[in-house]
Amino acid sequence: MEQRNNILFTHSYFLRFDPKQWAMGQPYAPLGTLYAAALMRQNGYHVSLFDNMFSHTPYQVIDALDKEHPGFFVIYDDGFNYLTKMCLTNMREAAFKMCKLAKERGCTVIVSSSDSTDRFKEYLNEGADFVLIGEAEHTLLELVNALKNNTEDVSTIPGLAYFKRNSVYKSPARHVLKELDTLPLPAWDLMNMEPYRQCWIKHTGYFSMNIGTTRGCPFKCNWCAKPIYGNRYNSRTPENVISELKLLKERFNMDHIWFCDDIFGLKPGWVTHFAELVKQENLSFRYKIQSRADLLLDEETVSALAASGCENVWIGAESGSQKILDAMDKGTTV
Repeated sequence: MEQRNNILFTHSYFLRFDPKQWAMGQPYAPLGTLYAAALMRQNGYHVSLFDNMFSHTPYQVIDALDKEHPGFFVIYDDGFNYLTKMCLTNMREAAFKMCKLAKERGCTVIVSSSDSTDRFKEYLNEGADFVLIGEAEHTLLELVNALKNNTEDVSTIPGLAYFKRNSVYKSPARHVLKELDTLPLPAWDLMNMEPYRQCWIKHTGYFSMNIGTTRGCPFKCNWCAKPIYGNRYNSRTPENVISELKLLKERFNMDHIWFCDDIFGLKPGWVTHFAELVKQENLSFRYKIQSRADLLLDEETVSALAASGCENVWIGAESGSQKILDAMDKGTTV
């Protein structure tokens, strides 16, 4: 196999980095990583995945590097996983170490994460050849295509940071993807979900998996970091989400879903249509979502959530003080 056609993906979220999450035993697959891998495979690349979720050290990636001999080593962290903010320093150090291990083996090293978007100079100084800024699937595809074709100047590709003539160059920002249905479904077949299942069953008695139905958030809370998807709110169609639910049910027989969107079902009519399709397809599962208190005032929406299996809603109340809420630009009232 041609080395430049071979991509090894990984991520820097180790469950052990967060003692609370390790004790809870409720891991979710690296969804963002699986989206990127699926798009690259759809475009003719051979992709493999080294999942660090249950790893002890970043050195464990060595076996995968030596087995796969990738031309490109991509550390693509999961932008859907809000828990990464609990262990950013450990994740950063692990990413730096993996960059060095891959560089020692002649790989072109590419990094994508909210942290590297914010600290791209540090990642470049620690061994990354390229940092993808913001929403990165198509940036990755365009970059790898260019490098494979020996294109010398990649400065016209939006959403990139890299060394150019011994100084850091950052290309113009990439517009966020509006049509989410154009992305292939995540490359779930790359995952060994059995350790996840066993962990969930041991700690909770059921098996939960994760799906993202939207990207971005239209609200402007001034403390919230949005380096990836910005303030635009884009959504998959209910039909597209149902196709992934059917896949996960058939392949993994999950019991429960975490819809990991910042805000689930914000578009008018989305939740009611989704509930109709769940009933039509005779899908049976429970799920949890994240939302805002002021978005759950419509009785039809709440009824549709309940009818389709929603049993838990996480709400970012943030404060019981109107003064604090106003200072946050939260946009809600007590």
